[in-house]
Amino acid sequence: MKNYANTSDKHLHIVSFDIPYPANYGGAIDVYYKLKALHDAGVKVILHNFQYGGRKRDSALNALCNKVYYYQRNNNKTGILSSKPFIVVSRSSDELLKRLAADQHPVLFEGIHTCLYLSHPSLSHKKRFVRTHNIEHEYYNGLAQAESDPLKVLYFQSESRKLKRFEKNLSQATGILTISKNDELHFSQINPNICTVSAFHPSEKINIRHGLGSFALYHGSLDVSENNRAALYLVNEVFSDLDYPLVIAGNKPSKELRAAVKKHNHIELKDNLGTDDFSRLVAEAQINILPTFQATGIKLKLLLALHEGRHLLVNTPMVENTGIEDLCHIADNPAEMKTMIRKLGKQEISTSTLEKRQNILVGNGFSNQHNVRKLIDFVF
Repeated sequence: MKNYANTSDKHLHIVSFDIPYPANYGGAIDVYYKLKALHDAGVKVILHNFQYGGRKRDSALNALCNKVYYYQRNNNKTGILSSKPFIVVSRSSDELLKRLAADQHPVLFEGIHTCLYLSHPSLSHKKRFVRTHNIEHEYYNGLAQAESDPLKVLYFQSESRKLKRFEKNLSQATGILTISKNDELHFSQINPNICTVSAFHPSEKINIRHGLGSFALYHGSLDVSENNRAALYLVNEVFSDLDYPLVIAGNKPSKELRAAVKKHNHIELKDNLGTDDFSRLVAEAQINILPTFQATGIKLKLLLALHEGRHLLVNTPMVENTGIEDLCHIADNPAEMKTMIRKLGKQEISTSTLEKRQNILVGNGFSNQHNVRKLIDFVF
């Protein structure tokens, strides 16, 4: 990609909720490929990462950024007692605040998670933007509904209430970069300076295999309550009496999901997978089936499946107001899903479908080049 006019002297602080490499889950994928697009566009990024959960420092980030800093996330559970959300107060650092305050460069806070210092007086002299990945209080409410552990339910419910209150602080941002039109409608009530920039992702072009696949695929991080719920829905309500193979791919599956899968010879669970394994399965599947019960944000796995997979079967909450509704087959109950699976299992993907994906995904706001142009114009 060519450098944009006057970007070579532009610097941008990005505060990331996690170390975004390896880019092996939704939020990390968006941040990592955003860094890559900004680097290719000539913007000098000063990256600040909160480190936790065993993710390690990686030199791959140094190749994309002018400077890279790390701060240990404070996962002391006493933070749960704070009036602010735990995902926010656990990401605090005096050193980070000093570095952000030391120059005039704008700041992009990745997710409400990193917004503890959004309205801090020492940053009042500079532009401060927030990239929202979800409507987080709705997301946490959904986690509470999908969870069976009573203590986790209480935590998710409490966090949801705190996030809803804390969200009002986003009115202090110079602007908000939402990830979907649904989220834009919500956050425009808090801050009128809104720009929707879809998720950054690794897929540069439409690359679909010819011929028929032999199975349907559901993939996602199975330790996330919402994904566990979706997988159980497919096993128990859609494929239990459907004579078509299903592969569920994702790490850290629950005991409940393992037990449900064991009851069926035509359903297979694959875990301990790397990024390349997921991409291979998406490409090999005849149907990528991705229901969700939370209409917030845009799912990176949806964009991956549209770029690299054959047929895509979803429910309405997965695609509503995303701009890619016409690229998916939609079924909103088990009976409709079964009908579509029987039909799509025998059909090769058509040339016209591939052309439509090319026009919408590459030419209509879902490419990284398009997204980075919007981001640069909005921030600078």
